[in-house]
Amino acid sequence: MPWPSRKRDKGAAADKKEPDAKIAKTEEETEDKEEEEKPTKPSAGGSKSGWKNWKKAKESDSGGEESKITYCHWLLKSEPESRLEKGVDVKFSIDDLKAQPNQTTFWDGVRNYQARNFLRAMKLGQQAFFYHSNCKEPGIVAIVKIVKEAYPDHTQFDQKDPHYDSSSRKENPKWSMVDVQFVRMTKRFIPLSEIKSHHLAHKADGGPLKNMMLFTRQRLSIQPLTQEEFDFVLSLEEEKPH
Repeated sequence: MPWPSRKRDKGAAADKKEPDAKIAKTEEETEDKEEEEKPTKPSAGGSKSGWKNWKKAKESDSGGEESKITYCHWLLKSEPESRLEKGVDVKFSIDDLKAQPNQTTFWDGVRNYQARNFLRAMKLGQQAFFYHSNCKEPGIVAIVKIVKEAYPDHTQFDQKDPHYDSSSRKENPKWSMVDVQFVRMTKRFIPLSEIKSHHLAHKADGGPLKNMMLFTRQRLSIQPLTQEEFDFVLSLEEEKPH
């Protein structure tokens, strides 16, 4: 059985240490512990080689038509380095996932209402980036897929689990989880700093990462991605590291 509660919204990495907006008006949100990142400025020319070439290729494929903005992919944050939370090590790296039976595990321990709602919106077969968070160099390391849609997270009822919730009831559980399976490693590590440089450039020129939730709602450990965001970030694996 996989280790308990190694994936959750508490402790999810972010760009800056700043108060998070309330997710639900009627529910209290657990405060997140953040990692601090030095701001990154786009290099001269921004992400011209990435965004402009990517856009040209996509227009060629679609006849220049803009895709409807929908969330059909995901980004899942997990901590690759040991950290104790209420006496339990919450470490869970991509190597830990690959070591699980059938390279599959449940994505438990999420205790943020918006992140939970994103879990509940996931559909069978959808793909997600596996993102190493709260570590020396955060970034995307692999692709996983959803192999079981949302169902009650058993850790909310386990008093020994660091994410036990005494207010949740089995007849109406507050928290959900999904099962994910390893698909493949990305061809190279895609660091947060590189993605951020494209995000900053795209904010100026209207590129696909201009509203990426990794930077607009960075505290969330479960984040949706549009097709355009997913495709562009995935295309970075083909480029040489900046």
